[in-house]
Amino acid sequence: MSKMYELKEIYSNIEKAWAQQEKAVLVILTDVKGSAYRLPGSKMLMTSSGKMVGTISGGCLEADLYAWAEKVFESNQPFVHQYDLSDTEIWSLGIGCKGDLQFLFLPVLKEDPSWRTIQQLIQEEKEFSMVINMKTGGKAILAEQFFENQEIPEAVLQEARQLAEHQTRAKVFTYEKIPYLIDAIKSSERVVVAGAGHDAIPVAELAHQAGFRVTVIDSRTHFNNDKRFPNAIHITKEFDEISRKEFSNSWWVIMNHHQLKDEEALRLAIESKPKYIGVLGPRYRTAEMLEHIGYDFASGPIYSPVGLDLGAETMYEVAVSIVSEMMSLRAGRTAQSLHGREKIHV
Repeated sequence: MSKMYELKEIYSNIEKAWAQQEKAVLVILTDVKGSAYRLPGSKMLMTSSGKMVGTISGGCLEADLYAWAEKVFESNQPFVHQYDLSDTEIWSLGIGCKGDLQFLFLPVLKEDPSWRTIQQLIQEEKEFSMVINMKTGGKAILAEQFFENQEIPEAVLQEARQLAEHQTRAKVFTYEKIPYLIDAIKSSERVVVAGAGHDAIPVAELAHQAGFRVTVIDSRTHFNNDKRFPNAIHITKEFDEISRKEFSNSWWVIMNHHQLKDEEALRLAIESKPKYIGVLGPRYRTAEMLEHIGYDFASGPIYSPVGLDLGAETMYEVAVSIVSEMMSLRAGRTAQSLHGREKIHV
């Protein structure tokens, strides 16, 4: 599964490359055996000017990957390269991970209309699946009420539809001896920060960097604005003026530092069918607010006090604690130390 926010950055740079008459190659990690920095579906953009956007190996392989991308700049044909990271190859490339990695190098050609289609879906935050013939570069794009196909067999499309429901990672599916990459792109989860105080700034920014779409709700326009929250949507209505449906399936962080406003925000969060409600402050205060609005801790996924136990004191440390908790829940993990683990990605 690809991350929508990473794709947005990649596609904005595709536009820049095209505008400057540069060639561009999308490098996709298609398969991993053993240990690796990223999971299948991870992507990087490489341009003929030397620009690289995104990360696949954390710096171990990027220079070598660019050398292969240069060949695709010349050929305009897709190319697959396999790294069998034996001790000899590890030594020569200076790599610490010992996994076997497969990469697809895909030319991003302006005359190929599928790239425009993908770009539009990303801009609109619409979920879709992308199927790529790894030999020819032909693609199919499957989205709700949308379908575009460049000669991908029906059997492969059926596999893609099934994987879209359950698969969390990109997968190579072989049909009639031809490998196809199937990659499901899910929309970003939305975080609603209730309150635009000073300590909300690092929460909103960290949540954005972690791939959440951020909305800040606070009627005070001198606090809730682009200057303070440049990567957020701003809602300056009162909480009782906001539709419950507008924020269904969202992640909430309640931090108004005003009990009546926190109660209004908590009511709105509970009644909007949330995925998560984190409430700043001690648990007894949250219990009191719930009693005032006619709810209790069983009324929703309420986390109080919000955040992981990291010994946080400063507002930046508290923000790390809060966003880390949301990240672990988003991934279906129990936040624990990786110390002693044989594998990082389960």
